[in-house]
Amino acid sequence: MQPATVVFITGAFIHHSCWNEWRTYFEQKGFKTIAPPWPHKDASPEILRNSHPNAEIASNRLALLTDHYEKIIRQLPEKPVLIGHSIGGLIVQILLQRGVGSSGVAIHSVPPQGVFTFKLSFLKAGWGPLGFFTSARRSFLMSFEQWKYAFTNGMDYDAQKGSYYKYAIPESKLIVRDTITRAAKVKFSSPRASLLLTSGTADNTIPASLNYANYKKYRKNNSITDYKVFEGRNHFVLGQPTWREDADYILEWLSKLQ
Repeated sequence: MQPATVVFITGAFIHHSCWNEWRTYFEQKGFKTIAPPWPHKDASPEILRNSHPNAEIASNRLALLTDHYEKIIRQLPEKPVLIGHSIGGLIVQILLQRGVGSSGVAIHSVPPQGVFTFKLSFLKAGWGPLGFFTSARRSFLMSFEQWKYAFTNGMDYDAQKGSYYKYAIPESKLIVRDTITRAAKVKFSSPRASLLLTSGTADNTIPASLNYANYKKYRKNNSITDYKVFEGRNHFVLGQPTWREDADYILEWLSKLQ
């Protein structure tokens, strides 16, 4: 029997190499893994930052990005497990609805259209990336101060600074704006493969309450839908020292689906 494949789907503002340790860990557990970059982002974080403002990155749209991952996944020999973070989590939700993937995990998922919160941290973290009153032809690059608030709050300064230069990259303002449009629509009642949504109590960008509201939208769905909140996780959850605990929980959840 061929080992199952895991497709890691990256979120916004962060380089796809954020999955490297996760990939190694899952491969040690017997999985094959891939973490395809977003279009126009297959370069090092430093090169991408130096390219800012990057018109090609700025042109990325959510619908095209979702189709980009669907095309990659449908070329695989069997349906893989989909694991996505942030906007990557939203893409997992959309792809499962399309029948793509054997199961899915949405880590601190950006919520689908219609799931919203007025919590101050969410509004504060998202205002800059939305880029209202600025040109959508120019990519958006978080400042270090914005990164500290939106991704690495609660971590020590050296870890925050190191993670910024290791992973932060320019982003499309249009991608962020698309998350409140029909491009982010999910039919919550539609049958689909099993889904786990996870959240963190310290996440400023996607508060745990927002992830829970996302989960509750599936209450009329008979497909397996599970939810887990982790204490102290911020939006940099993939790189926090606790990431193996999260990965182990996901691996255990996947094993129960067998």
